[in-house]
Amino acid sequence: MKYLVSAAIAALLVVSTPHVASAQDTASNFKRDRNVSVRERPRPDYEAIGVKAGGFTLYPRVTASVEGNDNIYATKADEKADAIWRVKPELAVRSNWSRHALGAFASASVNRYADFASEDTEEYTLAVNGRLDIVHGSNISGSVQYQALTEPRTSPQSPASAVKPIEYSLLTSKLTGVKEFNRLRLTGRLSDLDYNYDDGVDRLGGTVEQDTRDRNEFYYGGKVEYAMSPDTALFLSVLGNTKSYDLATAGRDSDGYVATVGANFELSEVVRGDVAVGYMKQSYDNALYGEIDGFSGEAKVEWFPTALTTVTTTAGRTIEEAVTTGSPGYISNNIGLNIDHELLRNVLLSANASYGKDNYEKIDRSDKRTGAGASVAYLLNRRVGVFLTYTYLKQNSSGVNHGTSFADNKLAASVALQF
Repeated sequence: MKYLVSAAIAALLVVSTPHVASAQDTASNFKRDRNVSVRERPRPDYEAIGVKAGGFTLYPRVTASVEGNDNIYATKADEKADAIWRVKPELAVRSNWSRHALGAFASASVNRYADFASEDTEEYTLAVNGRLDIVHGSNISGSVQYQALTEPRTSPQSPASAVKPIEYSLLTSKLTGVKEFNRLRLTGRLSDLDYNYDDGVDRLGGTVEQDTRDRNEFYYGGKVEYAMSPDTALFLSVLGNTKSYDLATAGRDSDGYVATVGANFELSEVVRGDVAVGYMKQSYDNALYGEIDGFSGEAKVEWFPTALTTVTTTAGRTIEEAVTTGSPGYISNNIGLNIDHELLRNVLLSANASYGKDNYEKIDRSDKRTGAGASVAYLLNRRVGVFLTYTYLKQNSSGVNHGTSFADNKLAASVALQF
C-alpha cells in the first residue's frame, strides 16, 4: 500500500507549497483569515526576497546557534551539561504560477557537542510538494518527504542504555483532494509513513535492538464540512489506519480509526479556532494486547486581545505507539498555551507552557510532562535575524514499569541569514 501512495503522488507531481494560496479560495465560505496572528503577519521590510529562477523563486537560509544544556542525557542522577554548536542550512523552492503550485525543500542540521562527542549528530530532510487546481473549489495536493533523524534523549521512547542517540529514517507521502460546493466542502486524505530505526550500542558493547520498531503506518479517511455561515462550519471527520511492523515477532500490528465531530470558526475579530471531539480505537493482532479505545479530542483556539498579541491554546488526546515491553501503546493527553507579542515591528516576544500525561496500556506506567519556554526574535533587516530561546522540560515517570524521570534546561542563541 505504501508504494501505491508514493507512486501516485510522484506520477501526479501535485503537492501544495506552504504559504502559496490557491486563487480559487477568494470567495470560499471556509476562509478564516479575518484575523492575522503575530507569527503570520507579513513584514515586507524583513522578509527574504529570494532568488528568481524562471517560474520559481529560491529561498536559501542558514542558521548558526550555540545551546547550553544542563542535562544532555535526560537523566535523574549524574546529570551532564554541555554546549552544543549547530549549523542548519536550508533551501526552499516555490513556484510563481497564478494557478497550480510546485515546490521543494531541503535542509540539514549538523550538531556538535563541546565535551561529549558521542552525542554528535547529523540530520537532513528532502521534500517535494505541490498542488493541482482543477476547477473553482477543487484541487489535489500532496507531498513526498524523506528525513534522516535522531531521536531526542528526552523522548519517552528513547532507550537510556544506548551510548549514542538512536538514528532513524522516515519517509512520508501524502495525498489530499478537496472539493467545495458553496456551503459544503469534502476532503479526502491518504498518508503513508515508513519508519526505519538503526540499532544502538550499549555501554558494554552489546546491541540495543531497534528493528522491532520498524513499521509502516497508512492513514486514510475524509472530512465533510458544512458552512452554517461565512464564519462558522460544522464537520464530521473519520480517519482510519493500518500499522504494520516489519518483524512479525513484534506482535504489534494493528488497525484503528478516529471519528470526530467539531467546528471551525472565526467569531468577530477576537477568536478563531478548530475544535473536534469523538471516539478513537486501535485493535491489535496480538490477543494479549487486545485494543485501546476511548474519548478523542483535538483543539486549537486563537485569541486576539489586541492586534499586537496572539494567545493560542491547544489540546489533544491520541493513541500512540509504545516501545516498552508488554505495552502496545499509550493514550497521550496534552494541553498547551502560547503567547506571541509584537513589541516592535521587528521584535517578537513569545512565551509558552505545556502539560502532558501518557497512560500506558497493559503495564503499570504513567508519564507526566511539564514544559515551559520563552523566546525573543530580533529581525535586523530582511537578511539577518537574531534569536534567544529558553526551554524547560520535566518528566516524571511512575509505576512498576516506569521509564526515565528528568528535568532539562536549554538556553540557545541563534543567528539566521536569508536571501
